[in-house]
Amino acid sequence: MAAMDSVEAQQPAPAPAPAFAGGYQPKPLKFDPAKLDGLSERLVRSHWENNYQGSVKTLNAVRTRLAAALADSETPPALYGGLKREELHRTGSVVLHEIYFDGLGGNGQAAGSVREAITAAFGSFATWEAEFRRTGMSLAGGSGWTILAYNLHTRSLNNHWAWDHMHGAAAGVPLLVLDMYEHSFHMDYGTQAAKYIDAWFKNLDWEAVDRRYAQAIAAART
Repeated sequence: MAAMDSVEAQQPAPAPAPAFAGGYQPKPLKFDPAKLDGLSERLVRSHWENNYQGSVKTLNAVRTRLAAALADSETPPALYGGLKREELHRTGSVVLHEIYFDGLGGNGQAAGSVREAITAAFGSFATWEAEFRRTGMSLAGGSGWTILAYNLHTRSLNNHWAWDHMHGAAAGVPLLVLDMYEHSFHMDYGTQAAKYIDAWFKNLDWEAVDRRYAQAIAAART
């Protein structure tokens, strides 16, 4: 019996189900942050290393704690609800940060099918840009995101205001996101959020946005 107990004790623990796995890995920057125009390497690296990776680490930790809390029948509902809220919050932060960074590293020149679709949806590309900028500035001094999304249900393009990582239109697929939390610009621009938005637009990679738009359109057709 002792020998059998020893063998059982040496058996590896089963791998957690994907919903509770804590092995999400941060995505590296696809561009050299020292080569952005108007956004300093110090700012971008701090944003990527501290804010984005901090959310990745927290998301992993929360998921492993959810597995333990689910296995414990004595876990209070309020405690479990707090973990679920944090899971949603951190998931939104990870996803939006990854789309934010993937949207940088370009020359800022909009082209492709997504530009044509934006023009059709807003009447002109200039009108879309003005509305996107105004939405971003409405968050200046606070926090949140401005999101250009394609809605799989309504089959439309819209700019959305998001007060935190958990705001998002139902069935909306983010194509381009602007981080308006102060950690994304204060180091370079202080309270001059409009100058940060100018710099952000100059560094956009519209090819990446166009790829996400094509993927969203394909998903809507299935």
